[in-house]
Formats: sequence, structure tokens, C-alpha cells
Amino acid sequence: MYLAHFGLHELPFGLTPDTAFAFATRGHQEALNTLLLAAGSGEGFIKITGEVGTGKTLLCRRFLATQGDDCVTCYLPNPLLTPATLLLALAEELELKPAPGATEYQLLKSINAELLSLAAEGRRVVVCVDEAQALPLKSLETLRLLSNLETEKRKLLQVVLLGQPELDTRLALSCMRQLRQRISFHYRLTGLDRQELRQYLHHRMRVAGYDSTEVFTAAAITALQRASGGTPRLVNILAHKALLTVFGAGESIVEARHIRAAARDTDSSLSCGPRWLNLMSWSMR
Repeated sequence: MYLAHFGLHELPFGLTPDTAFAFATRGHQEALNTLLLAAGSGEGFIKITGEVGTGKTLLCRRFLATQGDDCVTCYLPNPLLTPATLLLALAEELELKPAPGATEYQLLKSINAELLSLAAEGRRVVVCVDEAQALPLKSLETLRLLSNLETEKRKLLQVVLLGQPELDTRLALSCMRQLRQRISFHYRLTGLDRQELRQYLHHRMRVAGYDSTEVFTAAAITALQRASGGTPRLVNILAHKALLTVFGAGESIVEARHIRAAARDTDSSLSCGPRWLNLMSWSMR
């Protein structure tokens, strides 16, 4: 690969969410502030939406990392759960040991008892549901019923729903109106603007070990903004391919032509054109 060529110790544009590469864009910081404010005020439901690749999972990890010892956090990354499986997954996150074959009623009872116990210790419980747009409607209703658990002072459980815009469509259904009314804080993530994109590229290259001048020209950044719409995941894909191309050509600077070539080789790119048949394809296998 191109690590030694650019003096890097790891890939700067990986697709796996990594808090070491976290970059505080205006949108992400506002979303994180929304989560922190809502969690601190004890609100029952919080909703974060954004298109594919806008960094919802990374935002979730950043949020969970800010929670102190007074908070018990539960992370549910697989939303394709029936109500019973959802309760079982939550019980496991709370380190409960339900009996084999426990009914939904028994699971709910044990979860409620644990939440009361944690509340007596002065501890909060926050549940983050990733890819929440895929959660079955009955399971969303189960989450709403769980949020009914409360003391005279506060909710026993806070739920953060992170999902694609389709989540809003599901919540707009008449049968979801009770849950919809309980969402008092929400935020919609968008893509990076051009200035943020420039800072994002420089930040990730620096974290990966690059210590020279900026590797992406102004024209390359403009082309990348146009091809990606500022969506971080797509930015990473295109930037990675562009660096491969520059490395293969024995060059050191990413120019607009490298970005356009990478975009033609990427189906999800916003740029149009025939697929790019390049000599570097072997190195990406």
C-alpha cells in the first residue's frame, strides 16, 4: 500500500469508525452537544438522523465515551430485533442473567428491578440504538413502554435513536405518535462543507502520521466536495483511492484529476461518468 510512500503508520481513510480519528465538525459538535444536554436533563428519547455515511456510529461512540461512572451505557448495534429479543439484548447489556426461555413479562420485570436498583445508587441508564430505522414497529413500541419506567423525579431509562432519514418516516406513522411526542431533542447530521472538508483531510492525514505539507490541492478538495457531497464515508473511499493512484504514479500530491478518476471508479459517488479502469485495481483487492 502507500503507507511508507507518504510516511504514514496507518491508513488515514479507513471505513471503520475510529474515535482516534474523530474530527469535530460543526454538525457533529452540535449533535454531540444536543446528546449531552438531553442526557443531562434526563429526557426519555433523543433522536439523531443522517444519511448513510455521515458518522452516526462514530458520534454515538464519542457520546458514550463522555459518560462517567454514574451512567450505565447500553449499545444495541443490531436493530433487527423482535420485542422479546430486544428485551433480552438489553438485559444482557445490563449484565442480567435471565432464565432460559424467559417470557417478555419476566424480562421486563427483571429489567425494571435492575433500573430501580441503579436509580437507588444514583446511576443513570442510557441506551443507544444504532441503525434505528430498521427497528420493527413493535420493537419501537417496546422501547416506548420501557421509557414509562420512572420515579417521581426522573426517567429510569433514556433512549438515543440513531438512524437514517427513513427513521423519520417510520415515526411519522399514526401508530408511532405516542413515541414521536416523547422525542424532545433531535438533530439532523449533514455533510462537510468545503472548509471543514479541507480540515478533515488534514486532520486524518496528520493522525495517521503525515508531517509534511497538505497533500490535497485546493482543486482536489473542490472536486472531492463535489463527488462526495461532504459525506465522510464517501470522502474516505475517494481519498483512499486517490492516494493509491498518486502512489502508483510515483507522485506525492493529490490533484483534481486523481479525485475525478476515483469518483468514476466509485458507484456511490455523486459524479457521473464511465467507470474508471485503472492499473491500480490490483492493489485494492
